Amino acid sequence: MNALAPLSQPVFRMLWGTWLVAHICMWMSDVAAAWMMTSLTTTPIWVALVQTASTLPVFLLGLPSGAMADILDRRRYYILTQFWVAAVAILMCVTLLAGWMTPPLLLLLTFANGIGLAMRWPVFAAIVPELVARPQLPAALALNGAAMNGSRIVGPLVAGALIASAGTVYVFALNAVLSVMAGFVIMRWRREHKPSPLGREKLFSAMRVGLQFVAHSARLRVVLLRIALFYGHSTALLALLPLVAKGLPNGDAGTFTVLLASMGAGAITAVMFLPRLRQALTLNQRVAYGVVVQAAAMAVIAFAPNLYVAVPTMFVGGLAWITVANTLSVSAQMALPNWVRARGMSMYQMALMGSGALGAAVWGQVATWSSVQSSLVAAAVSTVLVMALARRLWAGHHGEEDLTPASEYKLPVVATPPQSGHVLLTIEYRIDPAQEQAFKEVMQENRRSRLRRGALHWELVHDLSQPGVYIEHIIDESWTDHLRRFERMTADDVALRERARAFHIGDAPLLVRRFVVDSTVRH
Repeated sequence: MNALAPLSQPVFRMLWGTWLVAHICMWMSDVAAAWMMTSLTTTPIWVALVQTASTLPVFLLGLPSGAMADILDRRRYYILTQFWVAAVAILMCVTLLAGWMTPPLLLLLTFANGIGLAMRWPVFAAIVPELVARPQLPAALALNGAAMNGSRIVGPLVAGALIASAGTVYVFALNAVLSVMAGFVIMRWRREHKPSPLGREKLFSAMRVGLQFVAHSARLRVVLLRIALFYGHSTALLALLPLVAKGLPNGDAGTFTVLLASMGAGAITAVMFLPRLRQALTLNQRVAYGVVVQAAAMAVIAFAPNLYVAVPTMFVGGLAWITVANTLSVSAQMALPNWVRARGMSMYQMALMGSGALGAAVWGQVATWSSVQSSLVAAAVSTVLVMALARRLWAGHHGEEDLTPASEYKLPVVATPPQSGHVLLTIEYRIDPAQEQAFKEVMQENRRSRLRRGALHWELVHDLSQPGVYIEHIIDESWTDHLRRFERMTADDVALRERARAFHIGDAPLLVRRFVVDSTVRH
Protein backbone atom coordinates (compact mmCIF):
# COMPACT_ATOMS: atom_id res chain seq x y z
CA MET A 1 0.00 0.00 0.00
CA ASN A 2 1.27 3.48 -0.95
CA ALA A 3 2.16 5.38 2.23
CA LEU A 4 0.69 8.59 0.75
CA ALA A 5 -2.54 7.07 -0.64
CA PRO A 6 -4.91 8.61 1.96
CA LEU A 7 -3.83 12.11 0.88
CA SER A 8 -5.57 11.54 -2.47
CA GLN A 9 -8.88 12.05 -0.64
CA PRO A 10 -9.67 15.81 -0.43
CA VAL A 11 -11.40 15.79 2.96
CA PHE A 12 -8.67 13.74 4.60
CA ARG A 13 -6.06 16.00 2.99
CA MET A 14 -7.79 19.14 4.30
CA LEU A 15 -8.21 17.84 7.85
CA TRP A 16 -4.73 16.36 7.85
CA GLY A 17 -3.46 19.85 7.02
CA THR A 18 -5.27 21.30 10.04
CA TRP A 19 -3.83 18.48 12.16
CA LEU A 20 -0.33 19.44 10.96
CA VAL A 21 -0.94 23.11 11.75
CA ALA A 22 -2.34 22.21 15.18
CA HIS A 23 0.79 20.29 16.07
CA ILE A 24 3.07 22.98 14.71
CA CYS A 25 1.31 25.34 17.13
CA MET A 26 1.68 22.79 19.93
CA TRP A 27 5.42 22.46 19.39
CA MET A 28 5.89 26.19 19.01
CA SER A 29 4.16 26.68 22.36
CA ASP A 30 6.02 23.83 24.09
CA VAL A 31 9.43 24.93 22.80
CA ALA A 32 8.80 28.56 23.78
CA ALA A 33 7.55 27.51 27.22
CA ALA A 34 10.44 25.11 27.83
CA TRP A 35 13.04 27.63 26.78
CA MET A 36 11.34 30.41 28.74
CA MET A 37 11.49 28.21 31.85
CA THR A 38 15.27 27.86 31.47
CA SER A 39 15.48 31.66 31.59
CA LEU A 40 13.28 31.81 34.69
CA THR A 41 15.06 29.00 36.60
CA THR A 42 17.87 26.47 36.09
CA THR A 43 16.46 23.79 38.42
CA PRO A 44 15.95 20.58 36.34
CA ILE A 45 12.64 19.67 37.97
CA TRP A 46 11.04 22.98 36.96
CA VAL A 47 12.21 22.53 33.37
CA ALA A 48 10.94 18.93 33.27
CA LEU A 49 7.58 20.00 34.74
CA VAL A 50 6.85 22.00 31.57
CA GLN A 51 6.46 18.65 29.82
CA THR A 52 4.28 17.41 32.68
CA ALA A 53 2.06 20.51 32.55
CA SER A 54 1.65 20.08 28.80
CA THR A 55 0.62 16.43 28.92
CA LEU A 56 -1.17 16.07 32.28
CA PRO A 57 -4.49 17.58 31.02
CA VAL A 58 -4.70 14.79 28.49
CA PHE A 59 -4.60 12.25 31.30
CA LEU A 60 -7.10 14.12 33.46
CA LEU A 61 -9.58 15.14 30.75
CA GLY A 62 -9.09 12.51 28.09
CA LEU A 63 -12.09 10.36 29.00
CA PRO A 64 -14.72 13.16 29.24
CA SER A 65 -13.31 14.63 26.04
CA GLY A 66 -13.55 11.28 24.28
CA ALA A 67 -17.10 10.77 25.56
CA MET A 68 -18.15 14.18 24.24
CA ALA A 69 -16.51 13.44 20.89
CA ASP A 70 -18.59 10.25 20.65
CA ILE A 71 -21.92 11.87 21.55
CA LEU A 72 -21.59 15.39 20.04
CA ASP A 73 -21.10 16.67 16.51
CA ARG A 74 -17.41 15.91 15.93
CA ARG A 75 -16.98 18.74 13.42
CA ARG A 76 -18.17 21.45 15.81
CA TYR A 77 -16.21 19.95 18.66
CA TYR A 78 -13.02 19.95 16.58
CA ILE A 79 -13.56 23.62 15.70
CA LEU A 80 -14.00 24.49 19.37
CA THR A 81 -10.62 22.98 20.25
CA GLN A 82 -8.85 25.29 17.81
CA PHE A 83 -10.40 28.42 19.28
CA TRP A 84 -9.57 27.26 22.81
CA VAL A 85 -5.86 26.97 21.91
CA ALA A 86 -5.99 30.42 20.27
CA ALA A 87 -7.51 31.96 23.41
CA VAL A 88 -4.75 30.48 25.63
CA ALA A 89 -2.06 31.76 23.25
CA ILE A 90 -3.53 35.27 23.45
CA LEU A 91 -3.49 35.03 27.27
CA MET A 92 0.19 34.00 27.10
CA CYS A 93 0.94 37.10 25.03
CA VAL A 94 -0.83 39.40 27.48
CA THR A 95 0.98 37.86 30.46
CA LEU A 96 4.40 38.25 28.83
CA LEU A 97 3.80 41.81 27.67
CA ALA A 98 2.64 42.78 31.16
CA GLY A 99 5.78 41.24 32.71
CA TRP A 100 3.81 38.94 35.02
CA MET A 101 5.38 35.62 33.99
CA THR A 102 6.71 33.37 36.78
CA PRO A 103 7.55 29.64 36.79
CA PRO A 104 4.24 28.62 38.46
CA LEU A 105 2.19 30.86 36.14
CA LEU A 106 4.02 29.49 33.11
CA LEU A 107 3.13 25.95 34.20
CA LEU A 108 -0.51 26.98 34.71
CA LEU A 109 -0.81 28.48 31.22
CA THR A 110 0.99 25.50 29.71
CA PHE A 111 -1.55 23.29 31.47
CA ALA A 112 -4.39 25.37 29.95
CA ASN A 113 -2.87 24.92 26.50
CA GLY A 114 -2.69 21.18 27.20
CA ILE A 115 -6.46 21.18 27.78
CA GLY A 116 -6.83 22.08 24.09
CA LEU A 117 -4.71 19.06 23.17
CA ALA A 118 -6.80 16.88 25.48
CA MET A 119 -9.96 18.02 23.68
CA ARG A 120 -8.55 17.80 20.16
CA TRP A 121 -6.77 14.46 20.04
CA PRO A 122 -9.67 12.03 20.69
CA VAL A 123 -12.02 13.70 18.22
CA PHE A 124 -9.47 13.65 15.41
CA ALA A 125 -8.55 10.04 16.20
CA ALA A 126 -12.24 9.14 15.85
CA ILE A 127 -12.64 11.13 12.62
CA VAL A 128 -9.83 9.44 10.67
CA PRO A 129 -11.55 6.01 10.28
CA GLU A 130 -14.59 7.87 8.89
CA LEU A 131 -12.46 9.36 6.12
CA VAL A 132 -10.47 6.37 4.86
CA ALA A 133 -11.21 2.72 4.11
CA ARG A 134 -10.02 0.18 6.68
CA PRO A 135 -7.10 -1.07 4.50
CA GLN A 136 -5.81 2.53 4.33
CA LEU A 137 -6.09 3.12 8.07
CA PRO A 138 -2.48 2.15 8.96
CA ALA A 139 -1.19 4.53 6.25
CA ALA A 140 -3.53 7.30 7.43
CA LEU A 141 -2.39 6.89 11.03
CA ALA A 142 1.23 6.87 9.87
CA LEU A 143 0.59 10.15 8.06
CA ASN A 144 -0.87 11.55 11.27
CA GLY A 145 2.35 10.50 12.98
CA ALA A 146 4.30 12.18 10.18
CA ALA A 147 2.32 15.38 10.73
CA MET A 148 3.01 15.22 14.46
CA ASN A 149 6.71 14.69 13.86
CA GLY A 150 6.93 17.04 10.90
CA SER A 151 5.61 19.66 13.27
CA ARG A 152 8.53 18.65 15.50
CA ILE A 153 10.73 20.15 12.77
CA VAL A 154 8.70 23.14 11.64
CA GLY A 155 7.38 24.19 15.07
CA PRO A 156 10.74 24.34 16.86
CA LEU A 157 12.44 25.96 13.83
CA VAL A 158 9.81 28.70 13.67
CA ALA A 159 9.77 29.11 17.44
CA GLY A 160 13.57 29.22 17.63
CA ALA A 161 13.81 31.80 14.84
CA LEU A 162 11.15 34.01 16.45
CA ILE A 163 12.68 33.71 19.94
CA ALA A 164 16.10 34.66 18.59
CA SER A 165 14.97 37.51 16.33
CA ALA A 166 11.85 39.02 17.90
CA GLY A 167 11.07 37.48 21.27
CA THR A 168 8.99 34.73 22.83
CA VAL A 169 5.76 36.72 22.75
CA TYR A 170 5.71 36.51 18.95
CA VAL A 171 5.69 32.72 19.13
CA PHE A 172 2.42 32.76 21.04
CA ALA A 173 0.98 35.48 18.78
CA LEU A 174 1.65 33.35 15.69
CA ASN A 175 0.21 30.34 17.53
CA ALA A 176 -3.05 32.24 18.06
CA VAL A 177 -3.29 33.33 14.41
CA LEU A 178 -2.61 29.83 13.02
CA SER A 179 -5.10 28.20 15.41
CA VAL A 180 -7.86 30.59 14.36
CA MET A 181 -7.09 29.99 10.67
CA ALA A 182 -7.22 26.21 11.20
CA GLY A 183 -10.59 26.59 12.91
CA PHE A 184 -12.01 28.40 9.88
CA VAL A 185 -10.62 25.72 7.53
CA ILE A 186 -12.42 23.00 9.52
CA MET A 187 -15.65 24.97 9.03
CA ARG A 188 -15.41 24.14 5.31
CA TRP A 189 -15.87 20.44 6.10
CA ARG A 190 -19.50 19.57 5.38
CA ARG A 191 -19.77 16.51 7.60
CA GLU A 192 -23.32 15.34 8.20
CA HIS A 193 -23.83 14.62 11.87
CA LYS A 194 -26.14 11.61 12.25
CA PRO A 195 -27.57 11.58 15.76
CA SER A 196 -28.59 8.23 17.18
CA PRO A 197 -32.33 7.50 16.86
CA LEU A 198 -32.16 6.60 20.55
CA GLY A 199 -31.05 10.12 21.41
CA ARG A 200 -27.82 11.48 22.86
CA GLU A 201 -26.09 9.51 25.60
CA LYS A 202 -25.64 11.16 28.98
CA LEU A 203 -22.04 12.20 29.57
CA PHE A 204 -21.42 10.16 32.73
CA SER A 205 -23.13 7.11 31.25
CA ALA A 206 -20.98 7.44 28.11
CA MET A 207 -17.86 7.67 30.28
CA ARG A 208 -18.89 4.57 32.27
CA VAL A 209 -19.45 2.57 29.09
CA GLY A 210 -16.10 3.69 27.70
CA LEU A 211 -14.32 2.52 30.82
CA GLN A 212 -16.21 -0.79 30.75
CA PHE A 213 -15.24 -1.38 27.13
CA VAL A 214 -11.55 -1.00 27.92
CA ALA A 215 -11.83 -3.02 31.14
CA HIS A 216 -13.32 -5.99 29.26
CA SER A 217 -11.21 -5.81 26.08
CA ALA A 218 -8.05 -7.83 26.73
CA ARG A 219 -6.45 -6.72 23.48
CA LEU A 220 -6.97 -3.01 24.18
CA ARG A 221 -5.74 -3.31 27.77
CA VAL A 222 -2.45 -4.79 26.58
CA VAL A 223 -2.00 -2.00 24.02
CA LEU A 224 -2.62 0.64 26.70
CA LEU A 225 -0.15 -0.99 29.05
CA ARG A 226 2.57 -1.16 26.41
CA ILE A 227 2.18 2.43 25.23
CA ALA A 228 2.16 3.66 28.85
CA LEU A 229 5.36 1.79 29.67
CA PHE A 230 7.07 2.91 26.48
CA TYR A 231 6.13 6.56 26.66
CA GLY A 232 6.72 6.82 30.41
CA HIS A 233 10.36 5.98 29.73
CA SER A 234 10.96 7.53 26.31
CA THR A 235 9.60 10.89 27.50
CA ALA A 236 12.77 11.29 29.56
CA LEU A 237 14.52 12.35 26.35
CA LEU A 238 11.98 15.06 25.51
CA ALA A 239 11.70 16.29 29.09
CA LEU A 240 15.46 16.68 29.56
CA LEU A 241 16.33 17.72 26.00
CA PRO A 242 16.57 21.46 26.83
CA LEU A 243 19.26 20.62 29.39
CA VAL A 244 21.00 18.23 26.97
CA ALA A 245 21.06 21.04 24.40
CA LYS A 246 22.49 23.51 26.91
CA GLY A 247 25.21 21.02 27.83
CA LEU A 248 26.50 20.74 24.26
CA PRO A 249 29.25 23.12 23.03
CA ASN A 250 27.70 26.56 22.41
CA GLY A 251 24.30 25.13 23.34
CA ASP A 252 21.43 27.56 22.96
CA ALA A 253 17.85 27.72 21.72
CA GLY A 254 19.06 26.95 18.21
CA THR A 255 20.74 23.75 19.44
CA PHE A 256 17.53 22.65 21.13
CA THR A 257 15.62 23.35 17.92
CA VAL A 258 18.05 21.35 15.78
CA LEU A 259 17.83 18.33 18.08
CA LEU A 260 14.02 18.35 18.03
CA ALA A 261 14.01 18.81 14.27
CA SER A 262 16.39 15.86 13.84
CA MET A 263 14.05 13.61 15.80
CA GLY A 264 11.11 14.80 13.71
CA ALA A 265 13.02 14.17 10.49
CA GLY A 266 13.71 10.61 11.60
CA ALA A 267 10.03 10.07 12.36
CA ILE A 268 8.95 11.38 8.94
CA THR A 269 11.50 9.16 7.21
CA ALA A 270 10.18 6.13 9.11
CA VAL A 271 6.65 6.78 7.79
CA MET A 272 7.80 6.08 4.23
CA PHE A 273 9.16 2.67 5.24
CA LEU A 274 6.39 1.58 7.62
CA PRO A 275 4.37 -0.28 4.92
CA ARG A 276 7.42 -2.45 4.22
CA LEU A 277 8.10 -2.94 7.91
CA ARG A 278 4.51 -4.12 8.46
CA GLN A 279 5.01 -6.75 5.77
CA ALA A 280 8.45 -7.87 6.98
CA LEU A 281 7.95 -7.87 10.76
CA THR A 282 5.19 -8.90 13.15
CA LEU A 283 3.59 -6.43 15.56
CA ASN A 284 5.68 -7.71 18.47
CA GLN A 285 8.87 -7.55 16.43
CA ARG A 286 8.25 -3.95 15.36
CA VAL A 287 7.64 -2.92 18.96
CA ALA A 288 10.61 -4.87 20.36
CA TYR A 289 13.16 -3.62 17.79
CA GLY A 290 11.82 -0.06 18.05
CA VAL A 291 12.13 -0.07 21.85
CA VAL A 292 15.74 -1.30 21.76
CA VAL A 293 16.81 1.24 19.14
CA GLN A 294 15.06 4.12 20.92
CA ALA A 295 16.66 3.15 24.23
CA ALA A 296 20.09 2.99 22.58
CA ALA A 297 19.53 6.47 21.16
CA MET A 298 18.69 7.80 24.65
CA ALA A 299 21.86 6.31 26.09
CA VAL A 300 24.04 7.75 23.32
CA ILE A 301 22.52 11.24 23.46
CA ALA A 302 23.26 11.35 27.19
CA PHE A 303 27.00 11.42 26.44
CA ALA A 304 27.02 13.01 22.98
CA PRO A 305 30.06 15.35 22.87
CA ASN A 306 28.75 17.58 20.09
CA LEU A 307 26.01 18.11 17.49
CA TYR A 308 27.76 15.82 15.00
CA VAL A 309 26.93 12.88 17.26
CA ALA A 310 23.69 14.23 18.74
CA VAL A 311 21.90 15.01 15.45
CA PRO A 312 22.13 11.53 13.84
CA THR A 313 21.34 9.96 17.22
CA MET A 314 18.13 11.99 17.50
CA PHE A 315 17.30 11.06 13.89
CA VAL A 316 17.57 7.35 14.70
CA GLY A 317 15.60 7.87 17.89
CA GLY A 318 12.81 9.46 15.84
CA LEU A 319 12.79 6.48 13.46
CA ALA A 320 12.34 4.07 16.35
CA TRP A 321 9.82 6.22 18.24
CA ILE A 322 7.34 6.54 15.36
CA THR A 323 7.66 2.81 14.58
CA VAL A 324 6.58 1.84 18.10
CA ALA A 325 3.95 4.58 18.40
CA ASN A 326 2.35 3.85 15.01
CA THR A 327 2.30 0.09 15.60
CA LEU A 328 0.51 0.43 18.94
CA SER A 329 -1.83 3.17 17.68
CA VAL A 330 -2.98 1.04 14.74
CA SER A 331 -3.48 -1.90 17.10
CA ALA A 332 -5.68 0.26 19.35
CA GLN A 333 -7.76 1.54 16.42
CA MET A 334 -8.30 -2.00 15.13
CA ALA A 335 -9.59 -3.06 18.55
CA LEU A 336 -12.32 -0.39 18.62
CA PRO A 337 -15.76 -0.31 16.97
CA ASN A 338 -16.84 3.11 15.72
CA TRP A 339 -19.44 3.78 18.45
CA VAL A 340 -16.78 3.89 21.17
CA ARG A 341 -13.76 4.92 19.09
CA ALA A 342 -13.25 8.41 20.52
CA ARG A 343 -13.58 7.12 24.10
CA GLY A 344 -11.20 4.24 23.43
CA MET A 345 -8.63 6.46 21.74
CA SER A 346 -9.00 9.04 24.51
CA MET A 347 -7.95 6.34 26.97
CA TYR A 348 -5.06 5.43 24.68
CA GLN A 349 -4.14 9.10 24.79
CA MET A 350 -4.56 9.15 28.57
CA ALA A 351 -2.23 6.18 28.93
CA LEU A 352 0.31 7.82 26.65
CA MET A 353 0.19 11.33 28.06
CA GLY A 354 -0.44 10.34 31.66
CA SER A 355 2.61 8.12 31.62
CA GLY A 356 4.49 10.90 29.82
CA ALA A 357 3.55 13.44 32.49
CA LEU A 358 4.56 11.05 35.28
CA GLY A 359 7.70 9.96 33.46
CA ALA A 360 8.82 13.56 32.85
CA ALA A 361 8.46 14.34 36.56
CA VAL A 362 10.20 11.11 37.64
CA TRP A 363 13.15 11.39 35.27
CA GLY A 364 13.44 15.11 35.97
CA GLN A 365 13.68 14.35 39.69
CA VAL A 366 16.25 11.60 39.02
CA ALA A 367 18.28 14.16 37.06
CA THR A 368 17.97 16.62 39.98
CA TRP A 369 19.24 13.98 42.43
CA SER A 370 22.03 12.75 40.17
CA SER A 371 22.64 14.13 36.65
CA VAL A 372 20.96 14.40 33.27
CA GLN A 373 23.23 11.66 31.92
CA SER A 374 22.39 9.23 34.73
CA SER A 375 18.67 9.85 34.32
CA LEU A 376 18.73 9.17 30.56
CA VAL A 377 20.79 5.99 30.95
CA ALA A 378 18.49 4.71 33.70
CA ALA A 379 15.44 5.39 31.51
CA ALA A 380 17.07 3.60 28.55
CA VAL A 381 17.89 0.45 30.54
CA SER A 382 14.54 0.41 32.31
CA THR A 383 12.44 0.74 29.13
CA VAL A 384 14.04 -2.35 27.56
CA LEU A 385 13.52 -4.42 30.70
CA VAL A 386 9.90 -3.47 31.41
CA MET A 387 8.79 -3.73 27.77
CA ALA A 388 10.34 -7.20 27.52
CA LEU A 389 8.56 -8.21 30.73
CA ALA A 390 5.23 -6.84 29.46
CA ARG A 391 5.55 -8.80 26.23
CA ARG A 392 6.32 -11.99 28.13
CA LEU A 393 3.47 -11.66 30.65
CA TRP A 394 0.75 -10.53 28.26
CA ALA A 395 1.55 -12.46 25.11
CA GLY A 396 -1.30 -13.79 22.99
CA HIS A 397 -3.74 -10.86 23.31
CA HIS A 398 -3.52 -9.56 19.74
CA GLY A 399 -6.20 -11.58 17.98
CA GLU A 400 -8.29 -9.82 15.37
CA GLU A 401 -12.03 -9.30 15.91
CA ASP A 402 -14.66 -8.61 13.30
CA LEU A 403 -16.03 -5.26 14.48
CA THR A 404 -18.34 -4.73 11.51
CA PRO A 405 -21.65 -3.36 12.85
CA ALA A 406 -24.34 -6.06 12.93
CA SER A 407 -26.87 -3.84 11.15
CA GLU A 408 -29.20 -6.74 10.36
CA TYR A 409 -29.78 -7.42 14.05
CA LYS A 410 -33.32 -6.42 15.08
CA LEU A 411 -33.93 -4.33 18.18
CA PRO A 412 -36.24 -5.89 20.81
CA VAL A 413 -39.81 -4.60 20.86
CA VAL A 414 -42.25 -4.55 23.79
CA ALA A 415 -45.86 -3.41 23.94
CA THR A 416 -45.19 -0.61 26.44
CA PRO A 417 -41.55 0.51 26.73
CA PRO A 418 -40.75 1.48 30.34
CA GLN A 419 -40.01 5.16 30.93
CA SER A 420 -37.75 4.59 33.94
CA GLY A 421 -36.06 1.88 35.96
CA HIS A 422 -33.34 -0.68 35.30
CA VAL A 423 -34.13 -3.40 32.76
CA LEU A 424 -33.40 -7.07 33.53
CA LEU A 425 -32.95 -9.49 30.63
CA THR A 426 -32.95 -13.23 31.37
CA ILE A 427 -32.04 -15.99 28.91
CA GLU A 428 -32.65 -19.60 29.97
CA TYR A 429 -30.42 -22.30 28.47
CA ARG A 430 -30.94 -26.05 28.72
CA ILE A 431 -27.62 -27.72 28.02
CA ASP A 432 -26.07 -31.17 28.10
CA PRO A 433 -24.35 -31.41 31.54
CA ALA A 434 -21.39 -33.08 29.79
CA GLN A 435 -20.82 -29.77 27.94
CA GLU A 436 -20.88 -27.69 31.11
CA GLN A 437 -17.22 -26.59 31.07
CA ALA A 438 -17.26 -25.59 27.39
CA PHE A 439 -20.53 -23.72 27.95
CA LYS A 440 -19.09 -21.76 30.88
CA GLU A 441 -16.06 -20.75 28.80
CA VAL A 442 -18.36 -19.31 26.13
CA MET A 443 -20.44 -17.62 28.82
CA GLN A 444 -17.28 -15.95 30.13
CA GLU A 445 -16.76 -14.47 26.68
CA ASN A 446 -20.44 -13.54 26.63
CA ARG A 447 -20.01 -11.69 29.91
CA ARG A 448 -17.17 -9.60 28.49
CA SER A 449 -19.14 -8.89 25.32
CA ARG A 450 -22.23 -7.66 27.15
CA LEU A 451 -20.29 -5.53 29.63
CA ARG A 452 -18.21 -4.02 26.80
CA ARG A 453 -21.44 -2.86 25.19
CA GLY A 454 -22.67 -1.13 28.34
CA ALA A 455 -24.56 -3.60 30.56
CA LEU A 456 -24.56 -2.58 34.23
CA HIS A 457 -24.36 -6.12 35.57
CA TRP A 458 -24.05 -9.70 34.32
CA GLU A 459 -24.28 -13.05 36.06
CA LEU A 460 -24.95 -16.70 35.25
CA VAL A 461 -27.19 -18.65 37.67
CA HIS A 462 -27.54 -22.41 37.86
CA ASP A 463 -30.82 -24.18 38.71
CA LEU A 464 -29.93 -26.56 41.57
CA SER A 465 -32.93 -28.79 40.87
CA GLN A 466 -32.16 -29.14 37.13
CA PRO A 467 -28.44 -29.70 36.40
CA GLY A 468 -28.69 -28.66 32.76
CA VAL A 469 -30.55 -25.36 33.31
CA TYR A 470 -28.59 -22.09 33.35
CA ILE A 471 -30.07 -18.59 33.30
CA GLU A 472 -28.14 -15.58 32.07
CA HIS A 473 -29.02 -12.32 33.89
CA ILE A 474 -28.13 -8.97 32.26
CA ILE A 475 -29.09 -5.62 33.82
CA ASP A 476 -29.18 -2.37 31.80
CA GLU A 477 -29.44 1.14 33.21
CA SER A 478 -32.65 1.93 31.30
CA TRP A 479 -34.75 0.75 28.38
CA THR A 480 -32.89 3.15 26.07
CA ASP A 481 -29.55 1.78 27.24
CA HIS A 482 -30.91 -1.73 26.74
CA LEU A 483 -31.63 -0.84 23.10
CA ARG A 484 -28.23 0.84 22.72
CA ARG A 485 -26.53 -2.41 23.74
CA PHE A 486 -28.22 -4.22 20.86
CA GLU A 487 -27.44 -1.34 18.49
CA ARG A 488 -23.74 -1.70 19.35
CA MET A 489 -23.52 -5.36 18.35
CA THR A 490 -20.76 -6.32 15.92
CA ALA A 491 -20.37 -9.34 13.68
CA ASP A 492 -18.10 -10.83 16.34
CA ASP A 493 -20.84 -10.39 18.98
CA VAL A 494 -23.39 -12.09 16.72
CA ALA A 495 -21.02 -15.02 16.14
CA LEU A 496 -20.51 -15.32 19.90
CA ARG A 497 -24.27 -15.25 20.45
CA GLU A 498 -24.70 -18.14 18.00
CA ARG A 499 -21.95 -20.13 19.71
CA ALA A 500 -23.76 -19.73 23.05
CA ARG A 501 -27.14 -20.69 21.60
CA ALA A 502 -25.64 -23.79 19.99
CA PHE A 503 -25.37 -25.34 23.46
CA HIS A 504 -29.16 -25.16 23.94
CA ILE A 505 -30.85 -28.54 23.54
CA GLY A 506 -34.44 -29.69 23.32
CA ASP A 507 -37.34 -28.74 21.09
CA ALA A 508 -38.35 -25.61 23.02
CA PRO A 509 -36.56 -22.40 22.00
CA LEU A 510 -34.50 -20.34 24.41
CA LEU A 511 -36.70 -18.66 27.00
CA VAL A 512 -35.98 -14.91 26.82
CA ARG A 513 -37.76 -12.54 29.21
CA ARG A 514 -37.47 -8.85 30.01
CA PHE A 515 -38.37 -7.20 33.32
CA VAL A 516 -38.29 -3.64 34.60
CA VAL A 517 -37.29 -2.82 38.18
CA ASP A 518 -40.21 -1.26 40.03
CA SER A 519 -38.72 1.86 41.63
CA THR A 520 -41.88 2.51 43.69
CA VAL A 521 -41.02 -0.37 46.02
CA ARG A 522 -37.93 0.41 48.10
CA HIS A 523 -36.06 -1.34 50.88
